[in-house]
Amino acid sequence: MATVSNTELRSASPMAVALALAAVYILWGSTYLAIRFALHGYPPFLLAAIRMSIAGSIMYAVLRMRGTPAPTKKQWITLAKLSVFMVVLSNALVNLAETQVSSGLAAIAVASMPLFAGVFSMLRGRHPSRMEWAGLVIGFFGVIWLSVGGELRGSTLGLVCLIIAPLAWAWGSIWSRDQDLPEPFMMAAGQMLVGTIWLVIVALVAGERITTMPSFQATAAMLYLVVAGSIFGFTAYIWLLHHVRPALATSYAYVNPPLAVLIGALIGGETFTRHDIGAMAVILAGVVLITLAKARGGAATQPTTREIAEEPAA
Repeated sequence: MATVSNTELRSASPMAVALALAAVYILWGSTYLAIRFALHGYPPFLLAAIRMSIAGSIMYAVLRMRGTPAPTKKQWITLAKLSVFMVVLSNALVNLAETQVSSGLAAIAVASMPLFAGVFSMLRGRHPSRMEWAGLVIGFFGVIWLSVGGELRGSTLGLVCLIIAPLAWAWGSIWSRDQDLPEPFMMAAGQMLVGTIWLVIVALVAGERITTMPSFQATAAMLYLVVAGSIFGFTAYIWLLHHVRPALATSYAYVNPPLAVLIGALIGGETFTRHDIGAMAVILAGVVLITLAKARGGAATQPTTREIAEEPAA
């Protein structure tokens, strides 16, 4: 499992890098509002199931046609376990949260994922630097600030979902580092496919049904999530991992939340209080500190391609 060190990065033109970054920023930043629009015609868990089944099937078929090995039996079992955290308890719970809170607020809460990942890494024996400690303290202060006031205060379901989602994503990312998994694209495709099974089960238990034909807007939003979010956005992200330093590739972590807030306000008509914006600024300050601390750690401590590839947005 080789790391993406500076010597392994492939050359790319500044224009290509700029376009790939724009794709990751805009496509992933806009998925939160797309989820809100899709929820007008699809219940949350079935929405996630349909999205993952289509995107996963397309990616899996293309990869197999290009000669990528299928996951082994052991890897499928690991993907089934991992998808509980990465698909059901993260992606699907963001959908559920957005039935009660704005898309921008969901993006702000999900931005706390690197903070939880830092804590889990520490519990598994990795000692944070002073800058990382500062980032964790500042970031979690922002999380508490976001949780005790504003829109989240009026939605218990939204609050619970938006705490569990980044927590589950962070734990899944850290846990998977010691597991036998396929290469990043096949890992994503397999995760989506087995995650679909869990999502359908949860949807049936929750009594979700689609009783009327979803509107054109809702279906278009769902397809946008499939194509733009799950396929194009992820492809651009993996390309960046092989052409730029990880710190730049993962900069979406603190670019997407304010972009999602802006998109939600301009297109979705969402409004945000000073409380929400202030909490977002504090959370992102913590995330930036953690990112800078990791970048200063040098190539020896840089995460692997697979590890970073476990961190896409909603």
